Amino acid sequence: MGYKIDEKFVVAIASSALFDLSESDKVFQEKGENEYRKYQREHENHVLKKGVAFPLIKRLLSVNIDFPPNEAPVEVVLLSRNDPDTGLRVFKSIQHHNLQISRAVFTTGNNPFIYMDAFNASLFLSANPKDVREAVDLGLPAGCVYPSDYIDDDNDDELRLAFDFDGIIGDDSAEQIYQEHRTIEPYHVHEISNAAIPLPPGPLNRFFREISILQKKVIQRHKDHKEYKSKIRIAIATARNAPAHERVISTLREQEIQVDVAFFLGGIEKRRVVEVFKPHIFFDDQVTHVEGVSRIAP
Repeated sequence: MGYKIDEKFVVAIASSALFDLSESDKVFQEKGENEYRKYQREHENHVLKKGVAFPLIKRLLSVNIDFPPNEAPVEVVLLSRNDPDTGLRVFKSIQHHNLQISRAVFTTGNNPFIYMDAFNASLFLSANPKDVREAVDLGLPAGCVYPSDYIDDDNDDELRLAFDFDGIIGDDSAEQIYQEHRTIEPYHVHEISNAAIPLPPGPLNRFFREISILQKKVIQRHKDHKEYKSKIRIAIATARNAPAHERVISTLREQEIQVDVAFFLGGIEKRRVVEVFKPHIFFDDQVTHVEGVSRIAP
């Protein structure tokens, strides 16, 4: 019987998001492929520094500790533009950090994300903007991680995820109303009249739903421990405020999802609440919002 990957919560990650590859990338850009290959072989036992998405991946995989090995719900797959030879350093670094990642695709310079569906992945994370744009153009759920000064607390075993709403969980059809009129009043009129109608799914809706299902699995696993506090917390941070907030709730109700925290900010900078919530990843579809947050959170 084959491995049942379709029953897992799967994240696909590029080595550029998991580790800091700035040094080796510089060699490739300045000296070419042959020198890069030589550099990787000479340094394959030098452990790579942690990348922007490392705290997220570490905590996602730690969820499996609470389950028997044959019931582990989380799988992380490495998708890499390296070939197996130059990619060996990445796998050695994975082993050094004791990350339970055993599956990988090495594509020797070609697009790795085209294998997302083969591994049932609900998200692809990379530090390569070109790869992410191409993945999104193909309708695949992908995110580009931005450089960050975030320092992870290894003693904090909670996993916190924060999501923008429009263009992430729901589509951007409501946002387009605002962009069309450039004033808030027509937008509010539209959202009040559609308050009970859930928004169509956005690009990361599946990932959002599956992380919520994973959260419920973990809570169910500890149902006999009354003092247990879930190690997964989910937040929404949206520029919406009342009266436009109701459509967010209608959408969550339809999907039977309860978030732990919701920020209806109405123009207040998202950075202010993200700095307090301290997510291990924050998803937003607008570069200005991402740039405002990325230095303090992945």
